[in-house]
Amino acid sequence: MKILGIDIGGSALKGAPVDIKTGRLLAERFRVETPEVVTPAAMAKIVAEIARHFKWRGPIGIGFPGVIHGSRILTSANLHPKFIGCDGGKLFAKATGCPVTLTNDAAAAALAEMRFGAGRGFKGKTLLLTLGTGIGSSLCYHGMVVPCEFGHLQVHGKSAEYFVSASARKRRDLSWHKWGTELGEYIRTLEQMLWPELIIIGGGVSAKSRKFFKYVKPRARMVPAKFLNEAGIVGAALSIGRHD
Repeated sequence: MKILGIDIGGSALKGAPVDIKTGRLLAERFRVETPEVVTPAAMAKIVAEIARHFKWRGPIGIGFPGVIHGSRILTSANLHPKFIGCDGGKLFAKATGCPVTLTNDAAAAALAEMRFGAGRGFKGKTLLLTLGTGIGSSLCYHGMVVPCEFGHLQVHGKSAEYFVSASARKRRDLSWHKWGTELGEYIRTLEQMLWPELIIIGGGVSAKSRKFFKYVKPRARMVPAKFLNEAGIVGAALSIGRHD
């Protein structure tokens, strides 16, 4: 079955048709930059642009960086505040004319990694973190994926993502050593609470894992996401049918 997966991030939207039996992208991903914070209406137009790019008429799975209950968006830390309380499923379905399933973006990435990626076949407790504009998080156990909000764990009075997201490294002009060390402190705090057996690091920065993994030093085995920055697209497509 082919599903269009769209990953909404803090600085761009990415989409591609996905073969959900294999997790393979069926076309080169289409990316639209969003350097400015855009309203829900403007975001819906971009989602429709991605659907038009692929001449898409079927189901669409969308990963959104916030808490999702049903198809309603409850938080929007790195996007426009008007998303809070918005029925994202209806918004994007109306814009595209297609049936839409909305899910948390980190949960989407976890679906992809546990089914086809770095966590394939592993049934133990897995913590997945996506490091980008913010920090997405999800816990996985025996095939179950639970979206979490560990990126908003308070550190020095602010959300942890303010200090150790990938965007924070650039904003703070940190070396890989300094950032990796601080990221390690954050991850070890999570380990004290969650005791994961496997940690998967996703987001665009996962492609540069050799530059910072050696400084993190977690208790659990830590690996980069197999799908790197495409996990959200694949997982968004896989989310179709999981919210019935």
